[in-house]
Amino acid sequence: MDGEVVQVTVGLSAVTYDGDYGFDEFLQQGGASSDAEVVSFLSEHVLTGTTAISFGAMSFGCSTISVKNADSHSLFGRNFDWNNCNAMIVQNKPENGYASISTVNTDFISMSGVELSSLPAKAQAIICLYAPLDGMNEKGLAVSVNMIQDFATISQNSDKPDITTTTAIRLLLDKAANVDEAVELLSQYDMHASMGYMMHFALADTSGRSVVVEYINNEMVVTETRVVTNFYLAAGEKNGIGTKQSHERYDILTKALSENSTMSMDDVCVALDSVSKDNFGEFESTEWSIVFNQSTGEVHYYHRENYKDKYIFKIK
Repeated sequence: MDGEVVQVTVGLSAVTYDGDYGFDEFLQQGGASSDAEVVSFLSEHVLTGTTAISFGAMSFGCSTISVKNADSHSLFGRNFDWNNCNAMIVQNKPENGYASISTVNTDFISMSGVELSSLPAKAQAIICLYAPLDGMNEKGLAVSVNMIQDFATISQNSDKPDITTTTAIRLLLDKAANVDEAVELLSQYDMHASMGYMMHFALADTSGRSVVVEYINNEMVVTETRVVTNFYLAAGEKNGIGTKQSHERYDILTKALSENSTMSMDDVCVALDSVSKDNFGEFESTEWSIVFNQSTGEVHYYHRENYKDKYIFKIK
């Protein structure tokens, strides 16, 4: 059953949805090679009769960090940097998959003639379930997508089923218990970048393993790393390509890890604050920061660089 949309604070809402949202059917019919195909599937198979949906374009910066705490719990921190937007936290338990929590920039979702927020809570939740930008599931797998500033994009074209960036995150949260399973799942699909941007995925699990999955000339490359920002980390021709500031954020977080063998959830929050956008004098803000305790399922959300107010969630 679906719950009501609750406003956590201005610009940040939350909703719960348990049950089927058609994702297995989406995968069985071949997935999607574009955001438009995702929208078409939703319109035809899941939300029939709902006002026309579209997924818009956006560019964003992000930082992630993976570390253990003093109790050997795995922690994963994530900043989402963009201009002011409306965000939705979605907690869900699919009929055939793992319970998870994920975050969506709802400004990425546009409707024909109406606001997303005017739809019933069930419809809002289902649409958001196909457009996550980060999340963690009940097994402790944490996932984040980060943009890379590059003229290239991702458009694999083999005989595999197709998947887009955001639906790949949904796939991993629903079906993968750890990094190995996540990488194996990704290898089974032809990836197509949502919004046409170059992206890479930060993945981490309860063992403490953390990697970045990148697509170099449409070939998937996996690199072990505890920090991911917005430049290529894979060795080779693309290594280091990205924004200057993303290198600065990477260095700050790497230094924090070198100085601290373990971190508490509050320590990870401090690390995220150290690379939030107000440190760099740019027009964007860090719209949300998250600290996941992958071992306990506890999640701390912070909104628009207000690190005094913490919103606590728990994967059910």
